[in-house]
Amino acid sequence: QVHLVESGGGLVQAGGSLRLSCVDSGGDSARSTMGWFRQAPGKEREFVAAINWVGWRTQYGDSVKGRFTISRDSGENTVHLHMNNLKPQDTAVYYCAAGPATRDWSAMDEYEYWGQGTRVTVSS
Repeated sequence: QVHLVESGGGLVQAGGSLRLSCVDSGGDSARSTMGWFRQAPGKEREFVAAINWVGWRTQYGDSVKGRFTISRDSGENTVHLHMNNLKPQDTAVYYCAAGPATRDWSAMDEYEYWGQGTRVTVSS
């Protein structure tokens, strides 16, 4: 069973950093691709980053490349999203997802399990 719980969101000034965490309390996501998506008010959910189950392959959305880093600690069933140089346009609810994601890591329908989200607000 996979049960994802995000944490680490909050309010930060532009240029600051945050680290989001996603814990799989069910423990069955070890062989899943793990992804982060975000949804800003009034906008569609968009892909942020993903990492394969081994942890050596990553992919990022264009708007976060060079600023965000995804990592995973398989022993702890945890995935992190390290966010640096945050901008007001990064303000959104961030969701963790897990799934086979065998074709397109940026597609929402590649992921079977979703967390409830954690809110990030970046002030200017």
